[in-house]
Amino acid sequence: MNVIFEIIDKSNRKTRLTKERWAHIRTEHSNIENPEEIIETLQKPDEIIYYEREGVEYSFKYFKHKKWKSKFLKVVVKYINNEGSILSAHFVRNIK
Repeated sequence: MNVIFEIIDKSNRKTRLTKERWAHIRTEHSNIENPEEIIETLQKPDEIIYYEREGVEYSFKYFKHKKWKSKFLKVVVKYINNEGSILSAHFVRNIK
């Protein structure tokens, strides 16, 4: 597994972004310019929502400098045994 980055998130858990997931994000959500936006969202989120049914956590961060209407970056992470793998990330208009 080739890793782009591995960080400690706001909840003190190890979280990683793989090259495969980064390729998905860049292909499907090209308005995410660099991995630093994802890192900032995980380390300094405006809000975190856990969805038990899906077993994932959504972290949101507002980026006011973005030129489009969707300014909240939503990072989707799956945690297993206190270690997270980023599944996806994309901009949304609202936190939900």
